[in-house]
Amino acid sequence: MDKNQATGLILLFGILFAYFTFFAPKPEQLPAAKKEAAKLAADAGKKASQEEIAYSGLRQAGLADSSITIDTIPLILENEDIRVSISPLGGQVREVQLKKYKTWDGKPLILLSGKRSSQHFFVNASGKRLDLSILPFSGKVQKTGDSSVLELKSKLSIMAGLSQRFVLPSKGFELKQAVNAGIAGIDPKAELVFVQDAAQLEKDILQNRTTTNINYFEKEEGFSGLSETSLSEEKAEVSKPLAWFSFKQKFFNWGVIADGQFDGLSAVQKTNEADSQSVKRMETRLAITLGNGSASFRHYFGPNKFTILKKVAEDYDRNVYLGWPGINLINRFITINVFSWLEGAISSYGIIIVILVLLIKTLLFPLSYKSYISMAKMKVLKPELDEIKERTGDDMQKAQAEQMKLYQQVGINPLSGCIPLLLQMPVLLAMFNFFPNAIELRQQSFWWAPDLSSYDSIATLPFSLPGYGDHVSLFTILMTASTLVLTWYNNQTSTVAGPMQSMSYIMPVVFMFILNSLPAGLSFYYLVSNVVSIVQQQAIKRFVDDGQLRKKLEENKVKNAGKKKTGFAARLEDAMRQAQEVQKEKDKNKKGKS
Repeated sequence: MDKNQATGLILLFGILFAYFTFFAPKPEQLPAAKKEAAKLAADAGKKASQEEIAYSGLRQAGLADSSITIDTIPLILENEDIRVSISPLGGQVREVQLKKYKTWDGKPLILLSGKRSSQHFFVNASGKRLDLSILPFSGKVQKTGDSSVLELKSKLSIMAGLSQRFVLPSKGFELKQAVNAGIAGIDPKAELVFVQDAAQLEKDILQNRTTTNINYFEKEEGFSGLSETSLSEEKAEVSKPLAWFSFKQKFFNWGVIADGQFDGLSAVQKTNEADSQSVKRMETRLAITLGNGSASFRHYFGPNKFTILKKVAEDYDRNVYLGWPGINLINRFITINVFSWLEGAISSYGIIIVILVLLIKTLLFPLSYKSYISMAKMKVLKPELDEIKERTGDDMQKAQAEQMKLYQQVGINPLSGCIPLLLQMPVLLAMFNFFPNAIELRQQSFWWAPDLSSYDSIATLPFSLPGYGDHVSLFTILMTASTLVLTWYNNQTSTVAGPMQSMSYIMPVVFMFILNSLPAGLSFYYLVSNVVSIVQQQAIKRFVDDGQLRKKLEENKVKNAGKKKTGFAARLEDAMRQAQEVQKEKDKNKKGKS
């Protein structure tokens, strides 16, 4: 590829950027959600079965009372962010809708559904184990200040002291729950059981499954959790105090946070891969001590947004995975803050990504410049390096020793080209972890991609290629093409040849398979980053004169003539000389034996 072709590629990218940003029509909205009437009809159809189950449970517990009516019509607590339906039967949270979010196919986002979830509160009283979730309550929603409050009282005269209280502030994703089990002969040791069969909220169900798991926080040991990526059954048993647990999905989670502590936890998660409606089934059993017969805790029903989660509880923000220790510090303290700042000023997330690339590339430019200059120096020395290889033949150790001697004479550190690249790797890895977990990109359209948090698909294949999938991501293809162009430019400066140079062209194609199903926002970031790198290299090349570099190296050779080696260069030369002597001794022994 010559200079004109490269210039044409950059101009084409610029034209595409302008067209899709300012002139192209927006992606069509996803289909509207089902009508509320259909939902109400479905709820009415299950009313009788709920009542039957409740009466059966009361009979088994010896609490049957034919004069008691069991209400199953949910009571609604609602604020600007969530809508919570609570059943008078047991005071169970039957449904939670996140009002500002939609599922991948445009339906209302129901994070918690009575069909797929349940909560149980087991207590021991007078030698009997009671499940409070089967007991009938009555109550109504009232406004208290800026909060909606639901007070539920037991309908059973034998349990007149049993009550529950729910409080939902005017905004936010937290629901407070308090249980007062004023029952004669109650044991302070109780158990909470929470079950969620997570529904598919995102486009790619496999990606949904490999980002869904149970997390928890031990007061002594800190944050922990079951494996996200495993589709097999996973279990955990904790006998020490805990502060919270969460059923985490890719972009949302349901968590329960103790006002005091939970005394222990038993957790299990498993996947039924044959069930296309189920992402992963999760269950936790929590031991809790009732203080004066009561317990209180908070539910979090909301997005995995770092700025929100860090205010919920200690380390609760770790439900957003930001990379390995060290890498996550870049995302935690830099990337998220810069991204939030750009969000406040720019509405297009595609443009935000472009600006983020420009900021990062500007900050890393000194390292890129040093890396380029180092490669340019090595290229200038190529004739001498080729002459050494020809003179030493197959004696690799002798060739390396002479190369090191040449580098020392002209004042080149052979690692000077690698170090700047290694220093840039943490940023590269930070972005690789940030974009797949950034809920800010969820359902944000840009150019032909309707959702930057998922892959963009311009075509669906009639088959699935191993490692690639059954769709074609255009951003991934463009990213791969730009990587190949950047590699070509790098190889014009590099002294790498042979199989290593061929490998540099093969690797981008391999990564095309890996990135095909990753978020479009990530592929677009790498695409823009490559284009900016090409422009930077061409700009640097204009100001770097190979003749001047050669002159400088010759001056260094004269200056360093007879200079004693010190530091790293001396140690490296000693090590290579010793290796040569060891190899000569081995060769001598082989000849003696033959």
